[in-house]
Amino acid sequence: MLTAESSRFAHALQNVKLLILSFFFLPFDTFILFFSYAVRILVAFPATSHRARVRSTYTRYFEPRTVLVTGVGMTKGLVLARLFFIAGHNVIGADFEPPFLPITCGHVSRSIRAFHRLAKPDGTREGSSRYCQSILDIVRKQKVDLWVSCSGVASAVEDGQAKEMVELLTKCKAVQYNVATTQKLHEKHSFTEYTKSLGLTVPETHTITSKTAALRVLEDVRPSGKKFIMKFIGTDDAVRGDMTLLPFDSVSATKAHISRLQISESRPWILQQFIDGPEYCTHALVVRGEVKAFTACPSAELLMHYEALSPESSLSRSMLRFTQEYAASDPENFTGHLSFDFLVDRKDAERAQRDPNMVVTLYPIECNPRAHTAVALFNNTPEMIEKGYMSLLEEPTTPSKEGANGASYTPPVYPHNPGKYYWIGHDLATFIILPALSLSKIHGNSFVEAFEHFGTFLEHLFFWRDGTYEIWDPLPAWWLYHVYWPFQFAKSLITGFKWSRINVSTTKMFGC
Repeated sequence: MLTAESSRFAHALQNVKLLILSFFFLPFDTFILFFSYAVRILVAFPATSHRARVRSTYTRYFEPRTVLVTGVGMTKGLVLARLFFIAGHNVIGADFEPPFLPITCGHVSRSIRAFHRLAKPDGTREGSSRYCQSILDIVRKQKVDLWVSCSGVASAVEDGQAKEMVELLTKCKAVQYNVATTQKLHEKHSFTEYTKSLGLTVPETHTITSKTAALRVLEDVRPSGKKFIMKFIGTDDAVRGDMTLLPFDSVSATKAHISRLQISESRPWILQQFIDGPEYCTHALVVRGEVKAFTACPSAELLMHYEALSPESSLSRSMLRFTQEYAASDPENFTGHLSFDFLVDRKDAERAQRDPNMVVTLYPIECNPRAHTAVALFNNTPEMIEKGYMSLLEEPTTPSKEGANGASYTPPVYPHNPGKYYWIGHDLATFIILPALSLSKIHGNSFVEAFEHFGTFLEHLFFWRDGTYEIWDPLPAWWLYHVYWPFQFAKSLITGFKWSRINVSTTKMFGC
């Protein structure tokens, strides 16, 4: 059993090891950085060539706009900033940063014309006001036409408040839901209730505010053989990854597990039915209730590899229909990014692979009313900008009666030739370093498993694309691994912050 002192030492050691790893790869990564600059000078890349053509031929059909993208330190924000840049627009980036310390990788992107620091919300009314005011100040100072919110889960409601303030006090439009819609979709229990009200399928779900209530529900469902997962309604990194299936065979074991959870009226949970099958996620851009861009891909609890489903597959079609029904339910208030996590029964998923016309029963387990990292799949699709985002700046047209809900139907933009995406920092740790270390343990992975991991790493390295690196914009990737993460590891070392895992794409550290 680890003592508190030994636990602190273990956490300190993991930070030291990762700092050493960053320094070890610094010379090689710096060589890649300057090599990329050299190639960029000699070769005209499609991305920058497209921008040059657009910027040199201003016509009445194209007007460059000033676009604010928040969250450019995350892959999703950086991807969108680059796409707006390629499309010929002027991009302003913003994110959270310490004063006078440019650690955010998007800060140094070639696609960003100017970068601004945001006041970080702290859960108080004053903190929310400062955050909203910082966005409003940027919009006014830079004369922003369009704000694209790519912020994270921590500022979900504040982004809704900022949207209402920005659109009330300026002419700027926001790709962001208002407060009421954000809260409705962001909270797991209200999302489930709203989904049921639309007549859409949901897994059996119970809102739990006491340990007694949790045990009562689990005992009631025991005869059915169904399994459930306890999920905290809010945000808590310490329990986010707990996928324990309940109830246990033993009543006493179930009670012991529930007794360890902090459940109360002020800290509610949900018990959600477990669906035995694969998980999928989606990313959509919705403008006035219409899905303008869409993609779907296989998912996981910590998703670090992205591969788009074919738009013609029954799975993708079913998820698009679900998203369109959702967006059309309240067109006036549905403008923003919309992402769902779905579970599909294993047998249905297998049938769907054989039958492209099958209508798949989807079990939505979560909604993220914000951009998803799956937007990286649109890297080769700059037309999403004009056909999707810029349509918000056009005058809304009177809906025709040709489509569902009285709106005309326009097929959404799908990723064009989507690549497969990974993050080399994550794969290096999970497929090379950890398997290699486990070989020295008696009960560790076998040499065969380690060799398979090595093969997967090589496949990703040579045939997949890194989510952060672009040869025409290489500095953000270098900055991510040699400025941002070393700063975070050093900060954790000094403050004693304990974390269990990190998400390289979202730059999030999960506390423990």
